[in-house]
Formats: sequence, C-alpha cells, structure tokens
Amino acid sequence: MEWWWQLLLGLGTVTHIWAGEELLNVCMKAKHHKQEPSPEDQLYEECMPWKDNACCTANTSWEAHLDVSLLYSFSLVHCGLMMPDCQKHFIQAVCFYECSPNLGPWIQQVVRLSWGVDLSGQGERILDAPLCREDCEQWWADCHSSYTCQSNWHGSWDWSRGKSRCPERAACHPFPHYFPTPADLCEKIWSNSFKASPEHRSSGQCLQKCFEPAQGNPNVAVARLFASPAPSWELSYTLMAFSLSLPFLS
Repeated sequence: MEWWWQLLLGLGTVTHIWAGEELLNVCMKAKHHKQEPSPEDQLYEECMPWKDNACCTANTSWEAHLDVSLLYSFSLVHCGLMMPDCQKHFIQAVCFYECSPNLGPWIQQVVRLSWGVDLSGQGERILDAPLCREDCEQWWADCHSSYTCQSNWHGSWDWSRGKSRCPERAACHPFPHYFPTPADLCEKIWSNSFKASPEHRSSGQCLQKCFEPAQGNPNVAVARLFASPAPSWELSYTLMAFSLSLPFLS
C-alpha cells in the first residue's frame, strides 16, 4: 500500500503548484468591487490604466477622485487643502485598490474594511502588497508639505458630521511628522495594506500603483510571480519525476 501514499504525495504536490492560478485575475470581495474583472472603457483619469481589465466600474472611478470620496465618506482634506501632487498619489492608490485584478496573492479575509466600513465578515482586503521603491519614495516626497493628523488612516475618526474629521486632540502636522520615511507612509497609512519593497520598478518583483497602459500592465507578471509556490522549472521537474515513477507503482 506504500505506493498509494507516494501517488497521493505526487498529486498533492502538483495540485499545490497549480493552485496559484486561482490567485490571478481576480477581484476582491469588497464593497465597490465587481465580481470579476472585465473591460471598462469609461474609467476616469487616474483609473484609466485599468480600462482593459478592471475590477471597478466607471462610477467608482469617478468617486475615487473626489476630495470627500463617496466610496467611504473619507475626506482627504481633513487638515485643510492637500497639495495637488500629494492628492494625485492618494487617488492613484485608491484606483489601484479598487480597479486592479492583480492583487490576488495579497488578498486576506477581514471583518472590517477601510475607514470603518463594516462588511459583517464578508469583506476582503490586501495585506503587504509590495509597492515598488519609486512609488513609495515619490509619494512621500510629493506629500512633504501636506498635512494630516494621524499615521493610520484606518484608525479612529470623528464621523459626527458624516465624513472623516480629525479626532479630538489629534493635531495636524506635515506628513513627515507622522511618516518619517517613505516606508512609513506606504506601510502605516492603511494598516499594512502595502509593503515598501526595496525593488525598483524595472525589477518585475514589485507592484506599480500606476503605469502607462500603452506599455501593458506590469503587475500581471508580478502577481503571477508571487502566486506561484514553485518556479516553472520546478513544476516541469515534478511532473516529469512523477510520471517516470508511475510504472514502478503498478
């Protein structure tokens, strides 16, 4: 009967390798996401890069661009006017989160999602999605002269007027006060949804929160890399070794 265990072990190995495909080209189970990605040719401005294959609708993409987003009633101007270059990064990040079908390897089940939205156990979020070094550094640099009142925007806010306002005794300071480094901004801003990767955009080993659609979506290959529990050569070797062993198991 020992050969049965060997057979099951071989099948288990192959199944585990193939399972990574389930993490590719998927949408999160979240408040504004579509059930599955599809083309959306009317996406708005910073969400346009995902028009060929998106998890967001045109309406969601428009709402992502508002100072007080209708998506979560969150106000980017909770400490006064945010500088345009800084605001652009946040809009890109929201578009990335809402529209990208390439976040499967980092999707986690949660009870509560961003800005206190209660999904009664049905929601999902991303955790430690590796943003490229340039993305974090430029985001941090462009927000140097903008203000905020806390480092974790998933934290407690005053919602008494229907939108996010700074909690009592939470003072507004320039971003570097709450985010001393680019990594602090990328990782702390939304409870480690993003991880500051040391890799550059050209490495193919990190995610870009915005890209030139004419050059294709670079995050497709990155998601495939992280979804694969074994490199392709290992899959070929496993399948070959398993097939060669079958005659000895009969």
